Amino acid sequence: MSNQHATVIRNATILSMDRVIGDLPSGDLLIEGGVIAAVGTDLDAPADAKVVDASGSIVVPGFIDTHRHMWEAILRGYAPDHTFGDYMSHVLGVAGPALTPDELHDGELLSARAGLAAGVTTIQDISNIQDSPAHTDAIVSALQDSGLRAVLAYGLSFPTMTSTGASLPDDVRRVRSRLLPRSVDLVTMALDAEGGDDVSEQHNAALARELDLRIARHFSERLSARHLADLGALVPGTTFIHGNGLDDEELRVIADGGGNISIAPAIEMVMGHGFPVIGPATRHPDLLVSLSSDVEVTMPGDMFTQMRAALASGRHHEHTAALADRPTLGVREVLRMATIDGARALGLDGRTGSLTPGKEADLVVLDAERPDAAPVYDPYSTVVLQMDRSHVDTVYVRGVPRVQGGVLVGDDTDLLERAAHTADRLVRDGVVPAPLRRARLETAVGGGGR
Repeated sequence: MSNQHATVIRNATILSMDRVIGDLPSGDLLIEGGVIAAVGTDLDAPADAKVVDASGSIVVPGFIDTHRHMWEAILRGYAPDHTFGDYMSHVLGVAGPALTPDELHDGELLSARAGLAAGVTTIQDISNIQDSPAHTDAIVSALQDSGLRAVLAYGLSFPTMTSTGASLPDDVRRVRSRLLPRSVDLVTMALDAEGGDDVSEQHNAALARELDLRIARHFSERLSARHLADLGALVPGTTFIHGNGLDDEELRVIADGGGNISIAPAIEMVMGHGFPVIGPATRHPDLLVSLSSDVEVTMPGDMFTQMRAALASGRHHEHTAALADRPTLGVREVLRMATIDGARALGLDGRTGSLTPGKEADLVVLDAERPDAAPVYDPYSTVVLQMDRSHVDTVYVRGVPRVQGGVLVGDDTDLLERAAHTADRLVRDGVVPAPLRRARLETAVGGGGR
């Protein structure tokens, strides 16, 4: 039997996020056949294994983003000052419907590439743009081509829900049976079930149970977890997104119903969703909390930003509420939210989220031997508070290197050219305002400049 696919990473600080294995100040990790074969010190490895000397590096599980609208990367950064209301009306109401399936495909790839470059190996794509089978097919194709581990949460666009209601269509069954039938593939499926009337909520919950799918949903004050439970529409494993202002009773209902909370702390504070619920949520020991980036129209698609925002907002809550003499939310808890707890929220903890033998090899090698990261006293503190995407040296997804030497594997030239053409078209058609891009275009055709 050939061991040509074996890789051994040696001499790294390993934060396994596995409570049994724990942390290794200088350890090794063996990858065979895309799976973590062993974690320890002075590991034996096949003679022909590739050896990676990771001295001065910190190895962590791949980051897991449990809520991102990946298609919006084609609109990346155009809405820095949007409130939540602006986002709903401009991004979801105007820009989204103007995008073609091919443009959505490129948005998905841009988001996947950005995630991988930042050490994010798993994303739940809250795909609230499924307005036709062509849209869906383009999105699924992009995810499957990306090399990312992804969960496609099939959802309707805001204009479609406004005009026809929130009941998900029969196309869900086609996608489940033909495109994403297997739970062992890199790209799997969930449902994005949003704020409809009671009949729609019951319909979507029944569809999830029929197809054995999890549900993700943005929190709605009208459709509380208690109300969903009363309707029989609270599906175990449901990811409630945001949840700003939830009281203890509602958090308890979510926990008791087998649900979890995905918090996007940076976007929530910038867009005005309300103060992140991370403080109250983490005081419920049975409630699973994960982190997410939400929308790249405003915020970056990395988990370093989210981890710092989560720690800052959680600590602020503890200090202002005088809950403890010393903080209880720390860097270890935050890194768990960004890794193993994200995997648990998506039902993927048997496959990823920790550096555990038998799990698929999704991991990140971080360069800690730089003036902006060294010296390392507490590696958790270094990862959460001192690092950013520039420290990402190597990224593996299912044992395949997707980033090496800090550079994405693969050529993005064509993708970037198509994205630039799309941005030019959207400005030219008046879909999005972009005065600097408009000025560049006018200068390029001799329309101005000095």
